Amino acid sequence: MKFRDYLSAKTITLSFLCIGALLAGVFLAFAEVSISLIAVMELFFLFLTGSWLLVSFVMERRNIRGLQKLEKELDDKYLLGEILPPPTGYLEQQYYRMFKTISRSAVGLVEETRREKEEYCDYVESWIHEIKTPLTACSLILDNDGDVRKLRRELKRADNLTENILYYARLRSAEKDTKIKILQAAAVIEEAVKSQMELLIASKISVETEGSFTVCTDDKSLCFILKQLLINSAKYCPGCHVNIIAVDGKIIFEDDGIGIPSHEIRRVTERGFTGSNGRHFGRSTGMGLYIANELCKRLDVELQVESEEEKYTRITLLFRNLTKL
Repeated sequence: MKFRDYLSAKTITLSFLCIGALLAGVFLAFAEVSISLIAVMELFFLFLTGSWLLVSFVMERRNIRGLQKLEKELDDKYLLGEILPPPTGYLEQQYYRMFKTISRSAVGLVEETRREKEEYCDYVESWIHEIKTPLTACSLILDNDGDVRKLRRELKRADNLTENILYYARLRSAEKDTKIKILQAAAVIEEAVKSQMELLIASKISVETEGSFTVCTDDKSLCFILKQLLINSAKYCPGCHVNIIAVDGKIIFEDDGIGIPSHEIRRVTERGFTGSNGRHFGRSTGMGLYIANELCKRLDVELQVESEEEKYTRITLLFRNLTKL
């Protein structure tokens, strides 16, 4: 910090001081005070002003150097606002308060971004381990009998895993890929069941569908949600029966499989939650229902989960954007 720059910053203050000194001299002259006394007083005023400028310059330069040192020593620059010493001046205090608010907001955004990055890396790592299973199975099938049906089943599993990670990557900008249109719920249900036919047959799962209604939503996202429910049934409930009913603005998906423990029901849509069923089967990322639930939020669809162990699991999709043709 140069003294010249400091003087420039104090220009307004010095101007008022000079005007005040000049007016005081004029006033004293009209009061018939001797010129020598006025000169002494003016010189004393100049001495005080100069001393004030010099002392305040030295103090401010020391403070600035301290702040610069603090900045250099800090690795995460966005945390600087959290450790700055509070100022003494009223105006500086107001700036400090506003800067503190901005700083805390920035720290929150940085931490959220860092957390999302770590979560994404964790999911990619677990996804890589999970996708090895169908790829290895494909290799073994080709090395042995080359059964086309088995090969298609494993390829479908790999395709489902790929679709999962693509939808997860798009969650932050899902609105860009969302196209709302009028459609029949039955048509989307049929498409979802048809796409997972290989897995359903391999897991000996029977599916029964009934009913329909007209709704305004994104068909691809809704289809993905239904496919995820079918995949979960194939993964955790082989040999079960699935009922999918579309009625009165609701799609009710129910299977008679192993069910979900009551204390885990409220957590099944949490990111990365595998639960006791996921740990038992040992091949779950805990991301399927999380992604499905996030898509439901974007589509203004309420996802409700009910279950009883060894009896049933019922997932209801409650639509709010209904329309009548």
